[in-house]
Parts: sequence; C-alpha cells; structure tokens
Amino acid sequence: MGCDVRVKGRISRWQDDRGYGFITPAAGGKEVFVHVRSFSNRRRRPVGKEVVTYELHRDERGRPRAEKVAFAGDRVPPARRHGRVTVPQVFAGVFACLVAGGVVAGKLPWILLAWYLAVCVVTFFAYALDKSAARDGKWRTQESSLHLLSLAGGWPGALLAQQWLRHKSKKQSFQSVFWVTVLLNCAALGWLVSPHGAAILELVATWV
Repeated sequence: MGCDVRVKGRISRWQDDRGYGFITPAAGGKEVFVHVRSFSNRRRRPVGKEVVTYELHRDERGRPRAEKVAFAGDRVPPARRHGRVTVPQVFAGVFACLVAGGVVAGKLPWILLAWYLAVCVVTFFAYALDKSAARDGKWRTQESSLHLLSLAGGWPGALLAQQWLRHKSKKQSFQSVFWVTVLLNCAALGWLVSPHGAAILELVATWV
C-alpha cells in the first residue's frame, strides 16, 4: 500500500549495524521507518541527520515506512511503471507455454506440468514470506532453500516473485546462483524429452 507523492523529512535516528532507522517528516507527525535497501543511492550510506525525500507506504500491519528514499540533491528515482512486461517474465511465460504444449502434444506427461505449477506456487510464496520476514526482522528463509526450489522447477515462480515483489532481484551473488539453477533445470528437462529420459517419464506416468 502506498502512493507516488514524495515527502520531505530528516533522518532522526539511524542504526547502521542493523541497517535501518527513522525519518521525521518535515511537516511534522510520527517517525517513519526506513531500511537501508530503500535508498536509491546504494553508494552512499546514511549516518543520520540527512535531509531526504521519500514515498510514504505502509506495511502489512499498517505501519508507515519509507520507500524510494533519495538524499537531498540526489536524482529522484523514476516512478515505477505498473503493468510493464519484463524480459524475465516473457522468458518464464514462453517456458510455461513450451511445457504445456509438450503435454498437449503428448510428448510430456501431465504430471510434469502439474509438478512445475505446484513448485512455482510454493516458490512464489517462499519469496513472499522471506520478504515479509526481512521487513519485520523475523527468521529468514535460507537462500539455499530458495535455490533448491528453483532447481526443482520453481524458477518461473521465482522470476515472477523477484519482479513483482522486488525481492532478491538486485543481489548479484544471489542472481548468479539463481541463473545457474535455471540452466540446470532447463538442461534436465531437455534430457527428459530425449529418448532415454522419455522412457523414465513413461515409467513414472504409469505409477501415477
């Protein structure tokens, strides 16, 4: 929940070891929570007392928080374009169509499509829970668990979560491992549609 109207304020409290602080609005009112990830200038770390502008949002509990925070004099980040289709979303959509097409054509068993759909849903919610936990300071989901879900076939759901929830989409070390899991999963699927893999799929289909 939030709006695109920018508010001016000053960082009144900052805990650098925890990566968050509070902003006092220039117009007065209650302090607003701000996390270090919400700053548009990642090369400059706040120390306190800086004048900033920000978008006022609220978390799941209705508590005010600052997003798209810019230091006074810095370029204001552009407004987010809602509804824009990104390359990762197209890639995930094409992959889903190929798997569904393989099932319709009889080259892939329906259980494989059902597996992908189920794991994608689980992966999306795993990302959502992890972001909520990060925001509330609760126990986080291990990155290895998120990668295992992607490797198991949940990477299309992970891509959607990264784009829609803006979670784990900018951490380069995470993204490097994530795309390795995507390639490995695609390679595994390619092997499954080969003659040797097709025999295993047919055996699995007879058990279901």
